[in-house]
Amino acid sequence: MRINGNNDNAAPVVVLSRDSAHGCTQDEYDEMLALGILSGETGAPRAARDIIERHAMQASSVLNEAFDYERPASFSRGVRFDLGDKVMLLISGTASVDEAGCTTHVGDFRAQLWRTYRNISELLAAEGATWHDIVRTTCYLRDIERDYKDFNEVRKAFFDWLGLDPLPASTGIQARLCREDLLVEIEAIAVMPRDRGR
Repeated sequence: MRINGNNDNAAPVVVLSRDSAHGCTQDEYDEMLALGILSGETGAPRAARDIIERHAMQASSVLNEAFDYERPASFSRGVRFDLGDKVMLLISGTASVDEAGCTTHVGDFRAQLWRTYRNISELLAAEGATWHDIVRTTCYLRDIERDYKDFNEVRKAFFDWLGLDPLPASTGIQARLCREDLLVEIEAIAVMPRDRGR
């Protein structure tokens, strides 16, 4: 691997060696080459001044980092960035996972949903936000026909307890989640005044 780009206006671009493509299909290799990530190609420099400053969100007291898994995953639990006088929080799909990265409440949909709400609440709190700042959720259920009634009951109880008004925009989707024992996953978007952030 090597780093390209000594231009003052560009952030470094990582260029992978041809060996990085070992075991790839020809089509995968061709796409990697077209993107410029294999040696011999410079890639597309990313101008540092054009990138919105952002940072990863964490709540390590209840939720491990994705890169800490035995097979590390390449995503942040959430990302925070400023937009003028507002802050936007993009929370990745979050499930019933504990601080060690283990699934909690296997087989218990309602308990998994409560733990998911807890994990998202802690991610929000780490940035000075609450559920009152959530503007949208996308909710993935492994079996929407079986679990939607329980999902809606728990969500209504949680949102009523919080006194949310208006409720966040939301979409419910049946999806196969990243682990067989996870029954629900939620991603969320929050917007809040910049002066209230951490």
